[in-house]
Amino acid sequence: MDIGIVGKPNVGKSTFFCAATMAPAEIANYPFTTVDANVGVGHVRGVCPHTEFKVQCNPNNAPCESGTRLIPVELIDVAGLVPDAWQGKGLGNKFLDDLRQASALIHVVDASGSTTADGTPCDVGTHNPVEDIAFLEREIDLWFYSILQKDWKKMSRQCSLEGMKIERALHERFTGLAITEAQISHALRKAGLKEQPHKWTDEQVMMLCSEIRRAGKPMIIAANKCDQAPEKFIEALKKTEGAIVIPTSAEYELALRKAAKAGLLDYLPGAATFTVKDPVKLSEPQRKALDKIAQFLEKFGGTGVQKCLETAIFDLLNLIPVYPVEDENKLTNKEGLVLPDCHLMPNGSNAKELAYRVHSDLGDNFIRAIDARTKRVVGHDYVLKKNDVITIIARR
Repeated sequence: MDIGIVGKPNVGKSTFFCAATMAPAEIANYPFTTVDANVGVGHVRGVCPHTEFKVQCNPNNAPCESGTRLIPVELIDVAGLVPDAWQGKGLGNKFLDDLRQASALIHVVDASGSTTADGTPCDVGTHNPVEDIAFLEREIDLWFYSILQKDWKKMSRQCSLEGMKIERALHERFTGLAITEAQISHALRKAGLKEQPHKWTDEQVMMLCSEIRRAGKPMIIAANKCDQAPEKFIEALKKTEGAIVIPTSAEYELALRKAAKAGLLDYLPGAATFTVKDPVKLSEPQRKALDKIAQFLEKFGGTGVQKCLETAIFDLLNLIPVYPVEDENKLTNKEGLVLPDCHLMPNGSNAKELAYRVHSDLGDNFIRAIDARTKRVVGHDYVLKKNDVITIIARR
């Protein structure tokens, strides 16, 4: 599941990306710093089952820190979006192409109001950040609309007169955008559109595009630069209808992670506190900077970066962590590693779908599964639960 980090230029997208992944990305105070998409791995937190089973885990794809499993997710930091990007303005075409495989979006907004609509720096409080939310949503809606408009009359008439399912036709049109037919069906219901699509007005088609965007590319607002933002802007963003808004300071998160990596402090991403290891080693400017960060953490409960990732994965995409093992008694894989891997599965997935996630051969040759907690044998239609530990039995 890929998460796209989006927004207009110069709002802190690349800082957010670096803070979430510790991967290198160019950061500068001018528009279009990011030209090619940066791709990196962030992590969301889960409770490692080793604490419950009282064993020592040997993580492979998801590190464990003091009982907290850090589950990997791929992040894509794309080029900044400017007005009329859907028509190719700025780096619009590249931005939209880079977004195709994103399952959810984190929209980084400059909550301080210190960047204009096209990303040019301005004084704090000059630009209303609420406008940026509607702007980006409309650009994606218009992108979808432009895709639909190609041969729309022919396609809609075929659906109306030849009995072709509109859901299937729309899904084919959006091939390559990681939008499922189920999501399109949901969007059609939300839009309240009846049959005979060839009679839909342009306004109705545009409304459908908005619903497809909500269903297929759900979005969180990272209200970035909240360490500088006027309080009225933060409150206005929180009141945006239908939006999940998380106060954020990507710059503070990046500073904490760098300091922790340098051994200056103990900090677990997402925590509301940190501990300085040796205050004597800090300079006066460093102490003052950490005091400001500590005040921010106390006010908002964290820097917001980790919360954005976890809200996207666990709430927007409704994914759950599941641990496949080969030996349900020892909780090991064939190399003897204990609880080595963690997979994020859609809530409601079954045991056979987990088998396919691990390897296509396991799915093709699936016989049964075993719940490692209860030792109960379950079938292919067993619905997975959060933190399940499952053994897959397959034909050899």
